[in-house]
Amino acid sequence: MTSSSAIPRATPAALGFRMPAEWEPQAAVWLSWPHNRATWPGRFRPIPGVFARIVAAISRHEPVRINCARALQAPARRLCAAAGADLRRVRFYDHPTNDAWCRDHGPIFVKNDRTGEVAVTDWVHNAWGGKYPPYDLDNLVPPRIARRLRLRRFEQAMVLEGGSIDVNGAGLLLTSEQCLLNPNRNPHLDRGQIERNLRDYLGVRRVLWLGEGIVGDDTDGHIDDMTRFFKADGFVTVVEPNRRDANHGPLRENLERLRTFRTPAGRPFEIVTLPMPRPFGFRGQRVPASYANFLVINGAVLVPQFRQQRRDAEACAILGHCFPGREILPIDCYDLIWGLGTLHCISQQQPR
Repeated sequence: MTSSSAIPRATPAALGFRMPAEWEPQAAVWLSWPHNRATWPGRFRPIPGVFARIVAAISRHEPVRINCARALQAPARRLCAAAGADLRRVRFYDHPTNDAWCRDHGPIFVKNDRTGEVAVTDWVHNAWGGKYPPYDLDNLVPPRIARRLRLRRFEQAMVLEGGSIDVNGAGLLLTSEQCLLNPNRNPHLDRGQIERNLRDYLGVRRVLWLGEGIVGDDTDGHIDDMTRFFKADGFVTVVEPNRRDANHGPLRENLERLRTFRTPAGRPFEIVTLPMPRPFGFRGQRVPASYANFLVINGAVLVPQFRQQRRDAEACAILGHCFPGREILPIDCYDLIWGLGTLHCISQQQPR
């Protein structure tokens, strides 16, 4: 089912749908199994095992649904079993992909609180401004999932990646100018048109804009490497106190913007700061390592770790304070980040 038709149809928002916050109850987490060696040049060997350990961690709390071409499913299942995954909660779907970044090519789910219906919003994926062709299979993932799960699908012709937005589930959406206003995404749309599409399809009422993203981020400033909601009126945001670091200025400016934002009730947001990992890179390229790329699931928060003992532990402690009552699960992402993304980038939650 799709909203595209010769007959105009109501938007998801007009029908009562909204995008839930990540901390709301989930039915499952979606992943796309890694197979593209070019994503981790010269360092692919450990990546399937890393994914398997992530599957195992999530499966202890909720179901995991994995886009994976049929030929790759048997070895993937063996790796997940060896990692200790609860295979009763792991299901593979014969959905071939070009790459593993499910946050960006997967569906963005919305829910109707009145009826309980969950639906798929299907946006255009152009591999972050056409950087990594081909991406035709990735673009087919949302309609395939919608058909397989028999969910209503709302199609939107705007380019949008899930990692470029974050919502509080209560009408607010956070994004960045560097990404959504980038001419490599939607050069035919202005800020007002982009905001209207976000309101109409994700059920938000207000869009909050930050500026530039972190160094090394090939997605042009995805918000999930910078700042996230941790409650309806609270942000957790990364900062870099070292003035000589290229991230210092942009992250300071974003923090200053956050301090000017007001809730719908007119109050300042609570702002919690996260450290940045010490910078590191591969073949002369700095990687976009960030503790803001955490993943919230039922009863737990998966926190990326970069083999920096003090800062890794500090990030876990801060996020534990932000999400009381949830288990904090540190996940070694040192190998994963060489592909320029970690936990949030590879996943997409499906609301219950």
